[in-house]
Amino acid sequence: MSIPKEPRQLMINLMYLVLTALLALNVSAEVMNAFFSLDRGIIASSAIVEDSNRQTMAGIELQADSYKDSLNQKYLDAAKQAEILSADLVEYVQAVRDTLFSRAGGPNPDHPEQPKRKKDKDVTTRYLVLGDPGTPEDDGKGFELEQKIRETREALLALVDNNQEVANGLPLGIEDWENQPDDGHGEKTSWADFKFRQMPVAAVFPMLSKMQSDTKASEAAILNHIFSKMTGEKIVFDGFEPVVSARKGYVIRGEKYEAEVFLSAYSTSAGDNTKIYVNGSQLDVESGRGTYTSSASSIGTKKYNVKIEVTNPVTGEVKEYAKEFEYEVGERSVTVSADKMNVFYIGVDNPVSVSAAGISTNDLRVSINGGGGSISKTGSANYNVKVTAPTDDCRVNVSGGGMSDSKVFRVKRIPDPVARLGNKQDGAMGNGTFKAQQGLIAWLDNFDFDAKCNIQGFRLVRVPKRQDPIEVVNSGGSYKSEAKRIVGQAKPGDTFYFFDVKARCPGDKAGRKVNSLVFNIK
Repeated sequence: MSIPKEPRQLMINLMYLVLTALLALNVSAEVMNAFFSLDRGIIASSAIVEDSNRQTMAGIELQADSYKDSLNQKYLDAAKQAEILSADLVEYVQAVRDTLFSRAGGPNPDHPEQPKRKKDKDVTTRYLVLGDPGTPEDDGKGFELEQKIRETREALLALVDNNQEVANGLPLGIEDWENQPDDGHGEKTSWADFKFRQMPVAAVFPMLSKMQSDTKASEAAILNHIFSKMTGEKIVFDGFEPVVSARKGYVIRGEKYEAEVFLSAYSTSAGDNTKIYVNGSQLDVESGRGTYTSSASSIGTKKYNVKIEVTNPVTGEVKEYAKEFEYEVGERSVTVSADKMNVFYIGVDNPVSVSAAGISTNDLRVSINGGGGSISKTGSANYNVKVTAPTDDCRVNVSGGGMSDSKVFRVKRIPDPVARLGNKQDGAMGNGTFKAQQGLIAWLDNFDFDAKCNIQGFRLVRVPKRQDPIEVVNSGGSYKSEAKRIVGQAKPGDTFYFFDVKARCPGDKAGRKVNSLVFNIK
């Protein structure tokens, strides 16, 4: 195309180029949103497969329970192992997904389900690809992900003796990346390189969701194969045993104990062919069921004997089945249990369940004193406790229905978090990996509550090889400008020290000092 000499035409051409670029940006944004739409669809489909797997597993358990033999037990054990293998890989991929989301800036304020830097290609390349394949500790996460997928596939197939038909239909696996056409980003050296290099964050999420979906679909293939191999086409009840279905196994003194007594696998057309006796007294039988009633006049364990006689309507043969049952009679009591552990923590919600034997939860009055605590009802028998001050004597008080009781809890601060750089506390770290980190993160290890601690600040000291130390003070967990500068100067042989690391957890009035970190750059 010739270049116009007229200034007006030149200006129109320039404006057209700008408009074309803007349209390209819009298309790019729409493509990014399409990736998230695809991701949601894969997750929804995966949930359907997961529900189907639960139903298949229930069928396997029922079949194994109905036909108890060593072969069915073997099949049941294999099915349970398939569940574990699938759940482990799904959980691992979810952890990779969560880390990628965090490294891409966390939730977008306008779309919290999307990360801030959804178009970023460098973060996926750094996290999933970069590293030396010869030293696994420095590999990008993609290398470990590949190994996990291979191991899980092999382990699943081993559960069905490497059946070739099942193997051919198993979606979980690693693509033949070496024979794929060039995508314009240079020759690929590994599956991780082929899969993730220069891929925008938004495009990686549906990839990871598909891996989770393929895992659950592979689990379904294994479970379906196992179920098809189990013996028996239908459950036949050919044995008899007395069964008691009691309304209560524990009753209050003065109340009545009531239970239905019947023969398992009974027929509603049994009629006069079935007779039921309790402690020698015959019960009225209707549709194979008899009802036994006894007054709970004293506290303790009560026993009674059941005998059931079944007459064969053809031969007239009478078979007798007997068994002893028992129930407990006691006083009213109150149960107050922390749903997570027997202690209340400051700064988080502490769920509590409250119940009293023989008393409706609507008639209970629950209060708290000590630890600066407050309690609010969240369900019929569920409450939420909030506390503000440490103590060994925080009491939850329960009254109503003619009784009152209380239970003592301890109140503690949230345990000290552990400061980490990436996923390491100290040790050797590759230069590229070290520079890719954004700062320190506070981790609450083995803490069952939904709480997050934040790094308030730290002193960062760089000790170059055969040079004087360089020190900066950083506020917050993420690197500020001075910290970024000396981190960017890192070279193999340098040592970096993180001193005076402080973190603040929910409920803290001030920050607390946590662990220091030392890293040797290689």
